[in-house]
Amino acid sequence: MNLSFSLVICTYIRPEAILTLLKSVALQTLYPNEILVIDGSTNLETETVLSENTFHSLSYFKVDEANRGLTKQRNFGISKVGKSIDIVCFLDDDVVLEKDYFEQLITAYQTHPQALAVGGYITNEVNWEVSDNAHSTSKFYFDNWMRNEPSRFKIRAIFGLQPDTNPGFLPTFAHGRSVSFLPPSGKIYKVEQLMGGVSSYKKEVFKQLSFSTYFEGYGLYEDADFSIRLAKLGPLYINTNAKLAHYHDGSGRPNQYKYGKMVVRNSWYVWRVKYPNPTLKASFKFYATELLLMTIRATNIITSKEKLKALTETLGRMVGLISLIFNKPKIE
Repeated sequence: MNLSFSLVICTYIRPEAILTLLKSVALQTLYPNEILVIDGSTNLETETVLSENTFHSLSYFKVDEANRGLTKQRNFGISKVGKSIDIVCFLDDDVVLEKDYFEQLITAYQTHPQALAVGGYITNEVNWEVSDNAHSTSKFYFDNWMRNEPSRFKIRAIFGLQPDTNPGFLPTFAHGRSVSFLPPSGKIYKVEQLMGGVSSYKKEVFKQLSFSTYFEGYGLYEDADFSIRLAKLGPLYINTNAKLAHYHDGSGRPNQYKYGKMVVRNSWYVWRVKYPNPTLKASFKFYATELLLMTIRATNIITSKEKLKALTETLGRMVGLISLIFNKPKIE
């Protein structure tokens, strides 16, 4: 079964990053049938870079303010995908692909024909080792592999606030383990959450769903919202053989105050998309976890070198938490 696929890259003032990504796309063992760059930049730097560097089957779109923002740009990109395309792939503009990324991604659809979506696997953010079976509290163990357990999860364990689901699935009180807690085992794992910047979807799903415009601008957790809604319709997977590296580019990101506020409010939104009527226990755990994570971030005001960022993010989290009492987000 030959599947045609489109690559959609939504970008915002990252000309050097997107050029590096496209150079890695050019080396792929399986090349996209089309590449759509959806540029929300407020300057001409990205447009200039792409005019000076030619890539096969690339179409460039500069969007106006009405279509600027991650979810809006993704929806715009979907509207421009060719009629004959089977799979729509999304990549953040600051990733670099291994040569067989697309080949592995498309293979997953062939081995799992019922899949509605398949995500790629980031290799450069977590150091995994084969499990020592010691079950130390300093390690997280999964599928015969282990990685360091982040301090926030160690502290959550003390208060009985550990996730009650596997990585890639949203706990009953939110605040789960992302797909970065899945090991580089070479396996294909079933999940209900994908990272939007390393994702792909059957084109047919967009006849029923679109990315929510609730997540304006930077769009924190928009990928979780979309994939959780999609998982209600069919299976989603992560292929740990579809490898790429993520080099976080700080440009185009919101300030720490806005980020902190989004962390809380968007987390609540995604939680209620999955669990519209949570139990009293789950609700208590949601707010208890938010308070704990806010407190942990507040300690960075003293311990971190970037004290101002820690302070403003903590204030944002605090305001976001208080706002849930008086002005909860409206679920679309």
